[in-house]
Amino acid sequence: MSAHVTHPAVSGMGPGVNPLVPVPFTLLRKRRETHDTWTLTLQAPEGYPFAFLPGQFNMLYIFGVGEVPISISGDPAQPLPVVHTVRAVGSVTRAMTALTPGAVVGVRGPFGRGWPLDVAKGHDVLIVAGGIGLAPLRPAVYAILRHRDDFGRVVLLYGARTPGDMLFRRELERWRGRFDIDVLVTVDRGDEDWRGHVGVVTTLFRQAERLFDPSQAIALICGPEIMMRFTVREFQNRDVPDERIYISMERNMKCAVGFCGHCQFGPEFICKDGPVFTYAQIGPFFETREV
Repeated sequence: MSAHVTHPAVSGMGPGVNPLVPVPFTLLRKRRETHDTWTLTLQAPEGYPFAFLPGQFNMLYIFGVGEVPISISGDPAQPLPVVHTVRAVGSVTRAMTALTPGAVVGVRGPFGRGWPLDVAKGHDVLIVAGGIGLAPLRPAVYAILRHRDDFGRVVLLYGARTPGDMLFRRELERWRGRFDIDVLVTVDRGDEDWRGHVGVVTTLFRQAERLFDPSQAIALICGPEIMMRFTVREFQNRDVPDERIYISMERNMKCAVGFCGHCQFGPEFICKDGPVFTYAQIGPFFETREV
């Protein structure tokens, strides 16, 4: 039985809100994270109810341009204003990151199933992020640290292409200064100022394996598909069962409620059955190209 049975999809939309109609939010502020990535803070209309689970996403709509799914990257204990970290890789996200404070962004959501933090209680938690994959995992880190006594050892492995591509650098430093979480960071390519580890994120497992008990571990993974594929293998090689390996998927979602079929992945729909899945659920399809 899937662990998701105990962690159902939850929508933070208020009663009577049509999930297919964007609600106009206002861009309150934006902060540049890297050369192509920005964190946007969006203010809801006065009195609008909003809550989310770590790992859920919103559909963000730029009027006259289009709509894209973006995971929520803020603190679930402070859901408003809502925070999204956006990489400018297409027409919609480029238009979104070019907005100035006061601009209007249409918001639908939140949608999907989040990270299984209820299932993870009492376990060691291994969080592995690649590139912008740290953004969907950041709410889970916030929630775990807020309820730290509910979990065993907590380890965060984060990899970026270069030091300049790292997200949330000040926050990573704060987390590394804590005694209740182990944070290991690497880059694919260093520069003249980089004094840390160099290599893909899976090379951090040599340091991390002494920090957790595989028989008690829950793995949370988000990043490029090839990175997630090799990270899953690292956990499998250490006998972490597929039922305790969770990955977050993002695909071409249009409706976000399972009507249109754009995000079908094998028998699952990423929008309503995910975006978080156990590897036991989608492993055979995840290893098959063109699915």
